[in-house]
Amino acid sequence: MVRKDELIRVARGQAPADLALRNARVVNTLTGSVEPGDVLVLGDRIAAVGCGSAARQSVDLDGAYLLPGLIDGHTHIESSMLHPARYAEAVAPHGTLTVVTDLHEIANVCGVEGIEFCMRWSRKLPLDMKFMAPSCVPATPLETSGATIAADVIRELLTRPDVIGLGEVMNYPGVLAGSKDVLEKLEAARGRPIDGHAPGLRGRDLSAYAAAGIMTDHECTSLDEASEKLAMGMRIMIREGSSEKNLEALLPLAAGETYRRCMFVVDDRSAADLSLEGDIDHVLRRAIALGLDPVRAVQLATINPAEYFRLHDRGAVAPGMLADLITVGDLATFVVDRVYHGGELVAVGGESLFAFAETEPELTDTVKMAPLDRRDLRIARNGSEFPVIGLIPGQIVTRKRMLSPGVSGDEFVSDTSRDILKLVVVERHHATGRVGKGFVTGFGLRRGALAGSIAHDSHNLVCVGVSDDDILGALRALERMQGGLVVFADGAVQAALPLPVAGLLSPEPVQAVIAAQHSVEEAARLLGAQPPAPFALLSFLALPVIPELRVTDLGVVDVGAFRVIA
Repeated sequence: MVRKDELIRVARGQAPADLALRNARVVNTLTGSVEPGDVLVLGDRIAAVGCGSAARQSVDLDGAYLLPGLIDGHTHIESSMLHPARYAEAVAPHGTLTVVTDLHEIANVCGVEGIEFCMRWSRKLPLDMKFMAPSCVPATPLETSGATIAADVIRELLTRPDVIGLGEVMNYPGVLAGSKDVLEKLEAARGRPIDGHAPGLRGRDLSAYAAAGIMTDHECTSLDEASEKLAMGMRIMIREGSSEKNLEALLPLAAGETYRRCMFVVDDRSAADLSLEGDIDHVLRRAIALGLDPVRAVQLATINPAEYFRLHDRGAVAPGMLADLITVGDLATFVVDRVYHGGELVAVGGESLFAFAETEPELTDTVKMAPLDRRDLRIARNGSEFPVIGLIPGQIVTRKRMLSPGVSGDEFVSDTSRDILKLVVVERHHATGRVGKGFVTGFGLRRGALAGSIAHDSHNLVCVGVSDDDILGALRALERMQGGLVVFADGAVQAALPLPVAGLLSPEPVQAVIAAQHSVEEAARLLGAQPPAPFALLSFLALPVIPELRVTDLGVVDVGAFRVIA
């Protein structure tokens, strides 16, 4: 920690800085301007901006743009499938130096132990992780999770210095119904940032949700919906992730007078996309390419989230701020070059200058599946129709459809000719033997099965397949490798990505994880004409807080009615 008297002396030119970044074009996110000058750094803090002085080390930036490190205001790092150390190796070279993460994925599997695992690692990384206490463990009573985090645990987590607020309140039906446990969690976080998750919520229900103290939403898919939420006093997180892409629809919010109440987030981003496209820097490039002023784009990824999350030591290049700094040669193309974390150079030209040794897997042996056979997958024929999940291209919201699946004797089965496929979710935390069964249309498989232990948010085992034999083969493969992604066809595993840490993360190097991900996605493509990112899409089909229809280990869930219907 830098002493204030030392910082003052450097700022006044009475003592040398540790580092001088000279001949920069400083992006001032506080004023929305670009100003030439030097930046002086002492320890992990910025001492002065705009004036030259002596320094122990000088770097001539030769007119490059200097701006604050990027802040991802809402992400689930587990969606990268990377161990925290590998995640830092992936995102820091892209200029992301602060992530606000809601660990409800790993918490739904391992509880507080999963959160503490990430906290321990965050202290070792050239990347600041700020944590939102998960509000939805479990997300709803309509699924079985591996743990429960109640209001008393929320209250304890909020005493920890890097836990800064309450994570997304996905159980909006519980809020509207005045559910006691939901309201207790909101009360425990009173006075802190409280994130929301309310897709499609409008009118009086939206008023009630905002009145409960919920401050943001990242689920808007239309400008009208987002504008109404802004008018209700909420902030809008403009999301551009691996499977949910809302930037283009919502970008007018960033270009207009409401921009200070908006921020860019990724929510969920895969390791492959982090490597190929980047992180928040990718969102900035997309926004700029769509016509947003580059300085405005930077504000939405720096000062705006910093102010909302009350991270008053970052988000701007200004005296006293953390020396989390990045350079780009051209704001329009926004390719990150130099990355400084706390005044230390940690990446250059997209390559990290840090690396971690092999990490021993922790939080293993979390897949506890009861014995399973074909009888457990049977869907009895009762009438001529069955509720079927209808996929919507490019979205994770679905449609409730009543269709006639295939028929075999007294069972409903998959019908590939009409793209109606069986979808099952198997409870994997307590070996209860519960299996939820339904159907999905729009997935495009012609043969085989896809399965994964990533199934938001309780992360039971989810599988879509053409036949029960394929489904059983894929699920048993998942059990053997203690979680991951599996492509199964012709009686054998065609490709797999093991995720031994909580069934969610890999300790392997980034490129090894990406290679395995490419392998499973390529193997999946050979089974039919599926939507993009089929495993990411599959992972959301068990999430009973996103309309309209889902399948959990308890059965087919009508999200609007908030009950199991089959």
